[in-house]
Amino acid sequence: MAFLPFIDLPRHTTQPLELALYLVEHKDAADRARLLQHGWRLCDSREVAGTPEAYQAYIQRSRGEFSCAKPSCMELQNAWISDRTLCYLASGKPAVVQDTGPSACLPHGEGMFRFTSLHEAAEAFEEINAHYARHCRAARDIVETHFDAARVLTAMLNAALGSGTAGRPTTSASVP
Repeated sequence: MAFLPFIDLPRHTTQPLELALYLVEHKDAADRARLLQHGWRLCDSREVAGTPEAYQAYIQRSRGEFSCAKPSCMELQNAWISDRTLCYLASGKPAVVQDTGPSACLPHGEGMFRFTSLHEAAEAFEEINAHYARHCRAARDIVETHFDAARVLTAMLNAALGSGTAGRPTTSASVP
């Protein structure tokens, strides 16, 4: 489980940390107790993500995101980023996400922090807390710059249609 190396994170930062989980009352009692013992706050994922409106509201009232990647993303080292992280960034919330490999475009250190160790994750929270408003603005800027559909699709179409070969005229396209 990718999360377990970071179970002690609440003890290494002053930032309260909450997990939204689906835990069954009796079946998952030991897991619940272990997480609480390590300082995590817990909430029921069915309540905070049961509808699109509830999910949006939860993200928007959160201070930011902490996320570990699945083992397959770590093995592939493909600079994967989750749709949940994009929701946080679009809401102007900083993200502290596990580093899933080198990236030519994923920023680090302003609005989004990519970590490989518990120490790096804790440092990211301290930096965010010290300059929260700046990191919120940077988070929103990341999603507008790197993930805006019109901007990304325009670049993709221009690259695909404008990359003619010798002897063929090139074509360009743009998406309004």
